[in-house]
Amino acid sequence: MSNYLAIATTTATLRTLLQNAVTPNVPGVSVNTTRPHAEVNDNPPTEITIYLFQVTPNAAFRNADLPTRRAGGALMQRPTAALDLHYMFSFYGNEQQLEPQRMLGIVARTLHAHPYLTRDMIRETIQNNPGVLDGSDLGEQIELIKFSPLHLSLEEFSKIWSVFYEIPYVLSVAYQASVVLIEEDAPTQSVLPVLIRNVYAVPFHQPVVDQVVAQTGNGQPALPGSSPIPITLNKTLLIQGHNLQGGAGTLVQIDEIVVQPTDVTDTQITLPLATTSGTRLQDGTVVSLVDGLRAGVQGLQVIHRLQMGVDQANDPLNWHRGVESNVAAFVLRPVISNPTVNAGALAVTLEPVVNRIQRVVLLLNEFSAAARQPGAPAARTYSIVAKTADQTWKNAAGQVVTDPTKAADTDSTDTITFALTGVAAGTYLLRVQVDGAESELQLGPDNRFFQPQVTI
Repeated sequence: MSNYLAIATTTATLRTLLQNAVTPNVPGVSVNTTRPHAEVNDNPPTEITIYLFQVTPNAAFRNADLPTRRAGGALMQRPTAALDLHYMFSFYGNEQQLEPQRMLGIVARTLHAHPYLTRDMIRETIQNNPGVLDGSDLGEQIELIKFSPLHLSLEEFSKIWSVFYEIPYVLSVAYQASVVLIEEDAPTQSVLPVLIRNVYAVPFHQPVVDQVVAQTGNGQPALPGSSPIPITLNKTLLIQGHNLQGGAGTLVQIDEIVVQPTDVTDTQITLPLATTSGTRLQDGTVVSLVDGLRAGVQGLQVIHRLQMGVDQANDPLNWHRGVESNVAAFVLRPVISNPTVNAGALAVTLEPVVNRIQRVVLLLNEFSAAARQPGAPAARTYSIVAKTADQTWKNAAGQVVTDPTKAADTDSTDTITFALTGVAAGTYLLRVQVDGAESELQLGPDNRFFQPQVTI
């Protein structure tokens, strides 16, 4: 990159380049960095003027330095302005001897044969302009500055020339210099140098998860066409797909919880959900314990970690997050137990535990042991949403939060209380929904829903 002297250094080096090119062919010519001017007499001096008439952002580099700052505001890399410079070359001389046209031909030939400024030319120009270009580092810019002619229509030329007040047009041509990179001088945070560089070429097959189902009692998935088996914490998942086997680095991630399964084949992973008390994965490494799974829709991925990096003894050092499968979804349904009615409220125990931001709904359906007779009143049904303020929450340390209004989103409970306001006395079948995942009803001998029940 270069500093604020980059534009001036470009113009000065361009002047030197053209002066050296035209002098052997047009004696007495001078190349000046001035704006076009009026001829003062019929015998004007032989001259080329270089005028920087426009500066525009370079489209290819204008966002190449983003982002420049970290989230905390610290400067990560120096901001860089990428600019294109638009020059107007105007030619003055004896028209009878065709000096302007001869000089135009020399300039066009030179910039076509040598369309860039070399680093040696830039450094020489800086040395020849002490006090003006001292400190310029344009010669160290990674990108060389290249010149290309600008195709301007007669109308565009007229508009440009109209800004030069009362100055008659002279033979002129426009060129673009690209790209000038001007960098901020602010200090940045430096990092330590790399001590060891390791390059790995590892063949891999991306794992693909086709479906996630619950295992039946005989250790197999449900038969095609049969009802799917509800997935609860006491069930075993069968993760089916292909390329699932990834060696010792095979992991299963459900939400933020990571488990290393022990029963893995190329087409199926067997995973008891009771083992998913799990840990969190960060950059391929297990870093901290997290709470268990929550009821609701869960996203599941198979991850093949790669072990890369070596210690001082050249032994493998770090696990890195490698290849990931697609995300497959399944619904983890809650299990309810110990329904208790007391003082106009119903309390149930839930597995898994519920955190404060989850929506919990109680569903009651009136139950009758005998079949209803024709014309009998319709069975009563109720839907009751649990209120957050009515619950007893515990924080991550297991301590009870005494003020429910100050409970955090991560605080949890395994017991939910529902107010039974307006519920008629009777016996009811009981279900609970947690974030849309609904607990199971059990079938009785007569193939009717029978349990769980509660009497109000």
